[in-house]
Amino acid sequence: MKTLRIAGIGLTAAAALALTACSSNDQASSESGSSSSAPMPSSSAPASSSASSDGMTTNADVFGPACSKLPQGNAPGSLDSMGPQPVASAASTNPLLTKLVAAVKATNLVDTLNSQAAITVFAPADAAFDALGDAKFNELAKNPSQLAPILQYHVLGKRYDAKGLAAAGNVTSLNTAGGPLKIEGTGDNMTVNGAKILCGNIPTKNATVFVIDKVLTPGTNKN
Repeated sequence: MKTLRIAGIGLTAAAALALTACSSNDQASSESGSSSSAPMPSSSAPASSSASSDGMTTNADVFGPACSKLPQGNAPGSLDSMGPQPVASAASTNPLLTKLVAAVKATNLVDTLNSQAAITVFAPADAAFDALGDAKFNELAKNPSQLAPILQYHVLGKRYDAKGLAAAGNVTSLNTAGGPLKIEGTGDNMTVNGAKILCGNIPTKNATVFVIDKVLTPGTNKN
């Protein structure tokens, strides 16, 4: 994803990424950082969000049923640990994203993602990749050109918080040919092309991250 170039090369890596998920956790611990600790956020979106118009968020803005599964305090993978780091480095310690991270590392996309100025990432949780099945994973791994536009469809070239996504209604990913992504609902009921947000508004240095329960498919939103 160096700029829009993430489409061609980097995203193809995701194919290999899924296959190497189990063997690619040696680098994860080396990429974590730490800062002051804070209590875990509520599973529900705060009534009064401090999220700003530029899409940047704080720990107080994080919401969703899976947020409680994140480590607490300043442990690797906690909100305090991920916040100061660029998105790929931050995700490398997130226990919800081990398969996505393995893919990014396998394709040398870490620097590409980390170098972006301000983006939004819809990050499929491990279970979302599992739902595709091993056969589909293997098929994509052998056809990187098919995988690239799928991964690209999960990244927006602009930084949004949940409030901004809801206001936009439809947003455009780096895979413009895949069509717009439809945002519906708010808080714990917010969806992205029907995919539920498991933990949203996660702040990182250069991106706002939304962990989702499905792998998004380009071309599925006809509206």
